[in-house]
Amino acid sequence: MLQRTRRAPKHTVHHPLFARFYAWQSTISESAVGPHRDELLAGLSGRVIEIGAGNGLNFARYPSTVAEVVAIEPESVLRRHAVEAALRAEVPVDVVPGAAEALPVKSEAFDAAVLSLVLCSVRDVPRALGELRRVLRPGGELRFFEHGRAPDGRGMQAVQSGLDRTVWPRLFGGCHVGREPLGSLREAGFEVTSYRRFLIPERGPKLPSSYCVLGTARRPVADGT
Repeated sequence: MLQRTRRAPKHTVHHPLFARFYAWQSTISESAVGPHRDELLAGLSGRVIEIGAGNGLNFARYPSTVAEVVAIEPESVLRRHAVEAALRAEVPVDVVPGAAEALPVKSEAFDAAVLSLVLCSVRDVPRALGELRRVLRPGGELRFFEHGRAPDGRGMQAVQSGLDRTVWPRLFGGCHVGREPLGSLREAGFEVTSYRRFLIPERGPKLPSSYCVLGTARRPVADGT
């Protein structure tokens, strides 16, 4: 049973036009993105918290070894889609309103956490990762699948920086294309244990949002924060 310690606003984020676009775009992109979701979630077990669940496309891919998923989604339109997806999932999924920066759950309550294309759009990355570290048990595993800053080539990095300062967040629900998820995880005190970089789409022109990283990290066992 979910035990909440903070009152989360009913609608912490409201981007109805973008949410409808995202729900459509993410669904038609599943042939390319789905295999990465499978890799992201493979082998998980116990209680899992997923931050920024979107329209719930991960839910059907959780393995049966997962006892429960608490899925946090702040955007009301996407949350309705996520609730529908949760009803079709083979593992118990509880979709909860809330913001990544103030998770409405107890400390050290989860065995694992999932970040899936969400760090690009949270308002305060250090605070959100601090909250995630709080709710994971010491030694708990973090799975991440994010897009972010191009790893090389100043030209694309400059493009990403310019877009982040101007139109991109306004057009795409607060998304930023130039954030650096690996650096942010390490600065937040997580131990990054493995990762790989890849492009979506794999072929064709490289887009500002093409640069992805997928991997695992842990909250240190001796972490007393």
